[in-house]
Amino acid sequence: MTDSNPSDAVEPSDAVGPADPSVAVVGGGAVGVTAAHDLAARGATVTLLERDDLASGASGRAAGVLYDAYAEDVDAAVGARAMERFRAFDRTLSGFAFTPCPYVIAVREGDEDAEAVPEMVDRMRGHGREVAVVDPEELGERFPLRTDDLAIAAVGEGAGWADPGSYVVALGERAAREGVTVETNAEVELVADAGATLRVDGAEREFDAVVVAVGAHTERFLEDGGIAVPVKPYRVQALTSRVAYDGPMTYDATAGVYFRPHPTGLLAGDGTEPFEADPDAYDREGDDWFVENVSGTLRERADHDPEVERAWAGLCTATPDGDPILGPVGEGVFVAAGWQGHGFMRAPATGEILAEGVLASLSGASVDDPGSPWIEAFDPNRFEGDETFEIEEGMSVSNR
Repeated sequence: MTDSNPSDAVEPSDAVGPADPSVAVVGGGAVGVTAAHDLAARGATVTLLERDDLASGASGRAAGVLYDAYAEDVDAAVGARAMERFRAFDRTLSGFAFTPCPYVIAVREGDEDAEAVPEMVDRMRGHGREVAVVDPEELGERFPLRTDDLAIAAVGEGAGWADPGSYVVALGERAAREGVTVETNAEVELVADAGATLRVDGAEREFDAVVVAVGAHTERFLEDGGIAVPVKPYRVQALTSRVAYDGPMTYDATAGVYFRPHPTGLLAGDGTEPFEADPDAYDREGDDWFVENVSGTLRERADHDPEVERAWAGLCTATPDGDPILGPVGEGVFVAAGWQGHGFMRAPATGEILAEGVLASLSGASVDDPGSPWIEAFDPNRFEGDETFEIEEGMSVSNR
């Protein structure tokens, strides 16, 4: 990922926009709900628009794995702020809970990624993260994991997990209580060449700003408004098991499978399909091959013979360089997308950046101004909008 000014980019600021600006947030997932909540807290008049119900899209199908152990500067800063807010919401947001849990990265013998782990961990530690390389035998003594086939492993102590749907619903309810107008089952279009103007259920409505947080629908939604962005949706999968599991969150990097504790027993995924999916017509059920592959890894790594409760698919979004697009894309129009599967775990920080950035932009600030809330490395204008690119898996050792 690209370096920027992380300390300036994600800390709360004193930026304010015009008095009582009207802002429409399109998309009722974790990022959209957080942005709506944070905009209202800063004095904006906010309308949150969702075409289905809150958490009905990617957020409701996300895995809920949370960590801030990133090697790159910007990622580490955004991740740290997100985790700080998740922990605060655990204390203050009724209906939401954050569960601390160590996070293990395991790399098997013969995997070339093993050589990258020590340097990766050193960089994470340089950001103040409690992460350490551990001897596989010691790992096996601490956790109920098979380790005799591992070349190397690392453990992050500051991680945890949460239910994404409960976050969205709880924060959405708080936002509504604090003045956000929440409109669900709304048909929303961006009106072309009309700035921050939407067509909602057939009627045009003007705002001072429009925030687009529609996940897999981003490219199509903005394209209808005459704005081009290179954001591609791709399919990922997860399952839950009814068998109890009391071990750590684990990422078997060689198998490409992660798993964590879950109220029913265990949740596991990845099942990434590295090609573009249709956000309106993708298969929402888990594939047989995915269930078979993940079940095999669970038996191998955690001696967990899953009794599969359900298996499902959701969508993530990718960009040409693996970094998200976050910021202005037109007069009064702002976007957040392209999180490569890390959207929920960064949502509390992303929503905050959106709120502060939108208000700063309405006051005349630019992305590259000193002290701007926007992150230059995530500026959507680094792309022409018509780029072609291959979709790569977002969760990997090389992408940390």
